[in-house]
Amino acid sequence: MNKKSTIVNFVWKISYAHVIAYFLAGIFALAIMNYQELFSTDSLSLIMRPTTDPIVALGPALQVLRGILLALAIYPIRKSFFEEKHGYKKLSLIVLVFSLISTIGPTIGSFEGYIYTTVPAMYQILGYPEALLYISLFVGIIFMANKFVCVVR
Repeated sequence: MNKKSTIVNFVWKISYAHVIAYFLAGIFALAIMNYQELFSTDSLSLIMRPTTDPIVALGPALQVLRGILLALAIYPIRKSFFEEKHGYKKLSLIVLVFSLISTIGPTIGSFEGYIYTTVPAMYQILGYPEALLYISLFVGIIFMANKFVCVVR
């Protein structure tokens, strides 16, 4: 397989793993964590769109672009995740740290969010179950695809 088809295959597999994991974690958040009600609270309604907003409905489809960016970021260091011992644990940790805990800006639930925002701590931690479910699903889908189909190398 040539290099171009290898990159395209890798991007495709990471992207679909991301989109599926994001969609399932989002369904969990809407159904179990009642995001519709939470987003209408005084603290969160100032920064979160209502779940009925059309752009929110478009969010899952736009995740294809995010999946492509994620795949392109992982591609140069993929061997450390997919060919080394504990690689999937490393991937989980990297995704957790860079997408939730150590974001560049003061997003809710991040290290910076606790320091620089006035959002109460109770609201800061509300997204953690969804984020942890997403990471588990994302890495799990990649693991299963790699184990049974050998697709991400």
